[in-house]
Amino acid sequence: MFQKGERVVCGSKGVCVVEEITTLDIAGVDKKREYYILKPLYLSSSTVYIPVDTAEGSMRKVLAHEEAENLIHRIPEIPLITIANDKLLEQEYKNCLKTRSCQDLIRIIKTIYLRKRAREEVGRKETAVDARYFRIAEDHLYGELAVALDMSRENVESYINTSLQSV
Repeated sequence: MFQKGERVVCGSKGVCVVEEITTLDIAGVDKKREYYILKPLYLSSSTVYIPVDTAEGSMRKVLAHEEAENLIHRIPEIPLITIANDKLLEQEYKNCLKTRSCQDLIRIIKTIYLRKRAREEVGRKETAVDARYFRIAEDHLYGELAVALDMSRENVESYINTSLQSV
């Protein structure tokens, strides 16, 4: 069970703060069922309602500081996605996002980064699909790492690059 004030990762909303744990007084909603009321850190106008009894499948704790540091140092070892077919590759991007795993977000970012470089070398642009999933993966990963490492989201990429240079 998560506690009020705790920071969690929730699906496509990224890092959220548990604002309340309460029942909802909304027509058509079971008045006895408890919900987490979440406020996304990076989507301030949004509110998320997750039933407490089903939250385990859609929420998890934010990485601890040490876990985030270990993850960053393991980036070179994290494998790429090795699917050549673009349609199947997009499905794998979607599958990776569904796991809400930072390691899978890194797999997406590394794969797309290298695909983009390879395309640029032969005079081609990045695909729209790659651009979209790269942005989504970066947003989720950097948002969580910023919270775990207690820094601004804007500093996460340079922190990662600096950390990897010292490895």
